[in-house]
Amino acid sequence: MTEVVEQASRRRTIAVISHPDAGKSTLSEALLLHANRITTAGAVHGKGGRAATVTDWMEMEKARGISITSAAVQFEHEGAIINLVDTPGHSDFSEDTYRVLSAVDSAVMLVDAAKGLEAQTMKLFDVCRRRGIPIITVINKWDRPGRDALDLMDELRDRTGLVPQPITWPVGLSGVFHGLLNVASGHMERYHRTPGGATIASIDTLTPAEAEAEFGDDWTTAHDEAAIVGADAAEASAAAVTPVLFGAAVLNIGVRHLLDLIVSAAPAAVVRVDEKGTERSLDEPFSAYVFKVQSGMDPAHRDRVAFARICSGRFERGMIVTHAQSGRPFATRYAQQVFGQDRATLEEAWPGDIVGLVNAASLRPGHTLYEERPVTFPPIEPFAPEHFRIARSTESSRYKQFRRGIEQLDEEGVVQVLRSERRGDREPILGAVGPMQFEVVADRMEREFRVPIAWDALPYSIARVTDRASVEVLARKRECEIVERSDGSLLALFSNEWRLLILQRENPELMLQAPTGAGADAAPASLPQTS
Repeated sequence: MTEVVEQASRRRTIAVISHPDAGKSTLSEALLLHANRITTAGAVHGKGGRAATVTDWMEMEKARGISITSAAVQFEHEGAIINLVDTPGHSDFSEDTYRVLSAVDSAVMLVDAAKGLEAQTMKLFDVCRRRGIPIITVINKWDRPGRDALDLMDELRDRTGLVPQPITWPVGLSGVFHGLLNVASGHMERYHRTPGGATIASIDTLTPAEAEAEFGDDWTTAHDEAAIVGADAAEASAAAVTPVLFGAAVLNIGVRHLLDLIVSAAPAAVVRVDEKGTERSLDEPFSAYVFKVQSGMDPAHRDRVAFARICSGRFERGMIVTHAQSGRPFATRYAQQVFGQDRATLEEAWPGDIVGLVNAASLRPGHTLYEERPVTFPPIEPFAPEHFRIARSTESSRYKQFRRGIEQLDEEGVVQVLRSERRGDREPILGAVGPMQFEVVADRMEREFRVPIAWDALPYSIARVTDRASVEVLARKRECEIVERSDGSLLALFSNEWRLLILQRENPELMLQAPTGAGADAAPASLPQTS
């Protein structure tokens, strides 16, 4: 085994996906606490004077208690190196989450015990399914009133097609939480809560006899239910199984089990396939895939950081690599490991690791870096925008700063900038998946570029990809507007589905394709079953 393959075998690169407010950032921070990466966990939302989580660094994130940007942190547990990528939970930022899922090897699907599988969770699960990303399921907030455990397992099976395999099972109903049954050992774990969940909860381990004597029917019910659900998993194929854990992230209950499971069951760094379908072996020369570009992380320097996932070979700071999209050399002198808003110089990295490349002005999400044998990994297709507004600088004297800021946010993928010949360049059209993206644009334009902006709403809600030949016809139609994205693709914007359908029926020769960023279907992947 080469050093590269050995190092890659230690890596676990994982994302947490969920619906908003399921506890995603809280769980991420609880994992860091249990891995001794931080000493005290701060509760999310900034309510009542409490701090925001480590991974939420943007001012809007701290103020609102939501994750807007993706963040990557690395820590060690039981000899494995875990690269945890926290993702935006709000559906308005699903495009950023999609980019993150292109860089990970497995995912933790976090489910609110009271609400079950919500809309955004299902959307992200569908992306994981199509990408072949195996999933660990965590039922969170069991310390609060919620649904029946078996009911949640039925929903999980019915809506995802996955067969739950219990790793832990709750003793007591949601909201009346006595502890967890460790299915493998057969013992019960009783947790002693700490104020605000700021530190790790201590645990008492009870034998089955002790648990039954103290908790009676609650223990017996937990034992029987776990056995019933586990029997179904034992008969299912490995590809159809998802390990399931219960807990309460805000109280650090059940978090250690998740850490252990990530190490034992989540896949190590996997071999990546280039845009031609050819594998790039782990021990081939260095290659990396840029999945995120972020500016404004250091207000003092206003630099730009490109987050790249190492796909093959060994990365060494200072090495000169090739930027596949331009063919130009790229220097990696300013390589860093980013931890929230803090940074540290990174000297080396291996497949599965996330590297922050500073002052990476030429890099965009979906770009490839490589050494020696050329490779280009598949690009990230942009989502179809559904909300459209005209952006205007309220101060005409700062147009240069306005244009630079809009271009930068477009390059990062914060929003899509659309050029319309009808309107010119001074008032660009911005396209977004969700309206909160416009709030981020306004906040960052004023905070980072000191350019207050005003909005003019547009009536469009549907975008279709078109071509030059079709544009000649579409440009004469009043029911649509033609715009061009920064990547050169042409979009036709419509106010409603009805107008689009009429136009298609009257002009079947026109190219009007729905944009997609969901990727191609893939066979579902699986985690090794745990006995």
